[in-house]
Order: sequence, then structure tokens, then C-alpha cells
Amino acid sequence: MKVMGLFLATLLVASAMVGFAFYVAGQVPPGTELATHWNAAGEVDRHDPALQALLFPPAVAVILGLVFAAVPFIEPMQNRLEASAPVMRASWIGLLLLMVFVQLMVAAPVLGWNLPINLLLAVLGGVLIVIGNVLPKSRPGFFVGIRTPWTITDTDIWIATHRLGGKLMMLVGVVFVVLGLVPMPASALVPIIVAGALGSALIPAVYSWWLWHRKRTHA
Repeated sequence: MKVMGLFLATLLVASAMVGFAFYVAGQVPPGTELATHWNAAGEVDRHDPALQALLFPPAVAVILGLVFAAVPFIEPMQNRLEASAPVMRASWIGLLLLMVFVQLMVAAPVLGWNLPINLLLAVLGGVLIVIGNVLPKSRPGFFVGIRTPWTITDTDIWIATHRLGGKLMMLVGVVFVVLGLVPMPASALVPIIVAGALGSALIPAVYSWWLWHRKRTHA
């Protein structure tokens, strides 16, 4: 799997984000702090110095780029990695765009933009939809996909599990988009987010075990 082009694109985007960070930080008086964390109610509960807050997203983008770029060099199952390339690329690009949006959220007050924190949930939902759409295309590996003992050791179980996992991830993504665009009290929002996140992770894992158990029983 070739990753150099996407890695260079990541560095280019991160460089633009760094330039943007210095530009925005230059628009505020020294010592100004910007919001960097919001609680479940959407209220700011942490501030950091402006430049530090603005540089954090591009730093994360570069670290993620390094991690993704390293996978082809350390994946033991090289012969199957190319089949999982669409999932890796979708995850890589999706997380990069998410970091861009996070930086825009941090910079918004300085630029006079009104970006509700719930929009971040909608963007995350969009990323989940894209990843979930390509997830069934992946094949067994140690770094990409839903990795359980039963999926890694059986290609048929891997494929079936990822078909279900992809559908669940897309469903959760749609829910997140709706929650991000429709005003809702935090008391109702948080349980839905937690249930969606846990469900999309645990259900495929249990399903993979059930497929393995059924296959062994009927062997």
C-alpha cells in the first residue's frame, strides 16, 4: 500500500494549519486563552493559551499521519493490507478533516464566527458514515478493522463482522449528524452518544464470537 502521497498531503495541510494558527493568535492580545474543551452540556470547561490551543490540532494531525504511514511497514499480513487500503485512506482523511474542523472551532471566537459545539458531533458523524461505508472492504489484519481473535483467524467471519460493523457505524454516524444539527438537551444527548459508541464497538465483537461459535458447533 502506497502512503507517501497521502502523508505529504497531511504535512501540507498541517503546515497550512500551523500558518493559520499563528495568524489567528496574532489577532488577539498576549495572554489570551481560547476554549479547548467542552463538557457534555456544550459548556466550555477548559482554556489554553491561544497559540497552544491552535497548534494542538495540527500536531495531532501530524502524529496521526505518522501512525497511518507506519502501518504498511509493520503489518505482518502484508498480502492482505492492500484490500484494506480504502478503510485506511478513509480513516486517515476523515480524521485529518476532523482536526481541521477542531482548529476552526477553537479559532471561531477570534474570527467572529458562531460555530456551535454540536457541529463537531455532526462532522464526526459524517466521518463515521464514510468509514462505515468502506469498512466491509477490509480484510484480516492487525492494524485495520474490527480485530478480534475470531475475525483475524477466519476471513469469512471477518467479512461478515465488518458488513455488520459497517452498517452499525453508518447508522451511528447518521444519528450523530442529526444530533449535531438538531438542538437537544445534554441529559438526552449524552446517553445516546454513549450507547451509540458502545453499541457500534461491542455488537460486532460479540457477533464475531457468535459466528465462530456457530461455525465450530456445526463443523
